Amino acid sequence: MTYHVIIQPQAEAEIEAAYLWKRDNAPQAAARWFAGIVEAINALDQFPARGPLAPEHEHFTQEIRQLLYGPRNDVYRILFTIQGDTVHVLHVRHGAQQHLTED
Repeated sequence: MTYHVIIQPQAEAEIEAAYLWKRDNAPQAAARWFAGIVEAINALDQFPARGPLAPEHEHFTQEIRQLLYGPRNDVYRILFTIQGDTVHVLHVRHGAQQHLTED
């Protein structure tokens, strides 16, 4: 089964902010990072349930899953839900950021 992947506006904004920060420090690396994270997100169209439940899952009524992207010292967590045949990418957060809560 192929899933439809939708990146929510908040996740798009978070990706853009991360890219711009990276671009200011290392433009070529930023371009590679951006292409890679887009590829990782698009790959959620196949077997998205392979992503484990995110720590945030405990605080919400729906399943929140995560896909990790990047090297250990610069990993990003792609947070998403699966609803029917659609994957909704909710947030993209750096691994050093605190986990989301209901607040």
